[in-house]
Amino acid sequence: MTGALARLPRMRAAVLSTQPGRTEVEELRIDAPMRNEVVVRVEAAGLCHSDLHFMEAKFRTPLPCVLGHESAGVVEAVGEDVTYVAVGDHVVCCTSVFCGRCRQCLSGHPYRCTDTAATERPAGAPPRLARQDGSTVEQFSRLGGFAERMLLHENAVVKIRDDIPPEVAAILGCAVLTGTGAVFRSAGVEPGSRTCVIGAGGIGLAAIQAARIAGAEMVVAVDVSDEKLQLASRLGATHTVNAGAVDDVVREVKRITNGGADYSFEAIGLKATAEQAFRLLDIGGTATVIGMVPSNQPIEVRGVDLLFERTLQGSMMGSNQFRIDIPRLVSLYLDGRLHLDEMISDRIELDQINESYDELRRGAVTRAVVKF
Repeated sequence: MTGALARLPRMRAAVLSTQPGRTEVEELRIDAPMRNEVVVRVEAAGLCHSDLHFMEAKFRTPLPCVLGHESAGVVEAVGEDVTYVAVGDHVVCCTSVFCGRCRQCLSGHPYRCTDTAATERPAGAPPRLARQDGSTVEQFSRLGGFAERMLLHENAVVKIRDDIPPEVAAILGCAVLTGTGAVFRSAGVEPGSRTCVIGAGGIGLAAIQAARIAGAEMVVAVDVSDEKLQLASRLGATHTVNAGAVDDVVREVKRITNGGADYSFEAIGLKATAEQAFRLLDIGGTATVIGMVPSNQPIEVRGVDLLFERTLQGSMMGSNQFRIDIPRLVSLYLDGRLHLDEMISDRIELDQINESYDELRRGAVTRAVVKF
């Protein structure tokens, strides 16, 4: 092991113990890194709607667990055989932890990695995180980013340059990677196309910017918040629709686009908006659902629409190759083409997570970030 004592100091982390429930900040024990593991001192962590889904029990996860999956920091210690990073490297963490050897990884889809055991600790090894009584605490999405430190497999991080603010680096790990990836990789938006993004939160704003960068002729933003729609316009939306102010969102978008969108993106995670994204397509259009629709919720489409070659597809973390994509996004940000500072609406402390998620439920924030 390099860069740390046999056991690292205790740390504070936001732990979810019940579903539904709220997080509680606890002092946890973090183990020393083993083979292929790294310890990251977290500098910033974004609040994503996905964590809220688990707090509200719309999806299940092993408990207790440290929530958070959108973090950036500095490598503090490395275990044996770690070659990709060294102590002092600045990194972004990503949920698309990859083994590099399963069929999905080898076919160019590491975000769909199926060999999760390859990046977990072997049976019988001590837990990465534990309470003071020694009981195991899980890491949400194999990360657990709402903590002062993270103990991870090295395939969960990507090195970045050190001249980017940590709060900006943090949101690259999920919101920006997912939203831009849905446009660039999942859908492959072409120049001159008509696009529509439903939901102007963090992921939606990233998708709007990606559509602009990709050369879309029209970028229609749909939301119920005039404030978010104003921000969407500043970041690249050519048209906006307040869904609460029109009788029919689908009809309005088809009117604006003169027949429908070539590409649409749902960035909320609701049955109704996913179906709207499909219905507002023109002939031959593609709707990409980015949001996490509740796991037991079916989505309905008309069979006749499929005859006109309309496509409804999902996107897992923007179909990313994060060790390639995130450094590129950093360059776009530093070049002034990708505007990320404007997407961060609040900077909070670890103890304010529950209150910030209450604000997120009310639609009052785009992206809040915990600063450590």
